[in-house]
Amino acid sequence: MDKKLRRNIMLLIVFAVVVYSAMMNISALVAFVGWIGQMIFPIIIGLIIAFVLNVPMKAYEKLLHHFFPSSMRWPNGLMHVISLVLTLLSIILVISLVVMLVLPGLVDSVTSIYGLIKEKGPDFIDWLNSKNIDGLDTARMKEWVDNLDVNNLLNTIGSSAGSIFLSVFNFAAVALSSIANVVLALIVALYVLLSKDSVTRYAKKMLYAFLKRRWADRICAVAALSNRVFSQYLSGQCIEAFILGALTTISFALLGLPYATVIGVITGVSAFIPFVGAFIACLFGALLILLVNPMQALISIIVALAVQFVETQFIYPHVVGGSVGLSPLLTLLAAMVGGKFMGLFGIIFFIPLTAVIYTLLKGHVNKRLAEKKVKIE
Repeated sequence: MDKKLRRNIMLLIVFAVVVYSAMMNISALVAFVGWIGQMIFPIIIGLIIAFVLNVPMKAYEKLLHHFFPSSMRWPNGLMHVISLVLTLLSIILVISLVVMLVLPGLVDSVTSIYGLIKEKGPDFIDWLNSKNIDGLDTARMKEWVDNLDVNNLLNTIGSSAGSIFLSVFNFAAVALSSIANVVLALIVALYVLLSKDSVTRYAKKMLYAFLKRRWADRICAVAALSNRVFSQYLSGQCIEAFILGALTTISFALLGLPYATVIGVITGVSAFIPFVGAFIACLFGALLILLVNPMQALISIIVALAVQFVETQFIYPHVVGGSVGLSPLLTLLAAMVGGKFMGLFGIIFFIPLTAVIYTLLKGHVNKRLAEKKVKIE
């Protein structure tokens, strides 16, 4: 018997034994896979965080190279350290600005709601009394309205801010299994960002050491394409969110609608969820305005929908879709299909994923047509 054939038969027998053993111990296999998943989950989260933070980090690195002479020799890793610090400071600054812009508007909203309840509450209770609704305790409602104090309410909210933040943090920690996983994910992200050159070099060494050169070249090309497309998508999404938030703020301000800045900022933040987040912000803004002026709330919905229509049809496909090389139609279809299969996560990540697949498929099709000497105009 041929030596190669004998080796293949032995490998097939070993594979069959492994599959049979796994099927006979399926519960243990599932438990083992779950244990492996728990072990690598914080690493995956850390890599995702590093990938997202690497986009602004690369922008800062280009900016530093632009302002400092190319002949200047940077100490090893100093460029990455400075860029990472600037990235983290930028994120903190953006979050602080959002809080500073939104929080005063929310306080004004609570104050106006308080005044509206104090003013219209007695009339509403009298109207309920006139209807003689069985089981309705209007006396307790009247007592609640009389004792309502906006200052106490705001103080309560302020004093509860720490516990609310702690609850949110605890929820996030539970979602990631434990605080240790959160810390480990952050450590992995920081390590990858600070040593991304060496990490990339080691990964390439592993590929070319254990795979054929043709396959290693192909994997590196796909990885480079994916990195470029996802980076351009995140950059385009940030630009699109800023444009939508600015358009909403300007439109509301020109029409004299209340909470223009607050709703604009919320719309910009929620716009990171393509095609869906802006509608959530629209409903939130309408609820804020409804308690001040129902007619203006209706106008705000019409204006927000009009702005979103213009943005969705003309701005988003060209800003985000153009940044990843997709046509407006494919951008919209990718978001729809991603949302159908994977919800919000699918909406966000299916657009760059579709762009990668589309680019690879287009290159393969063009190569096949060139081999067949077919030219299609």
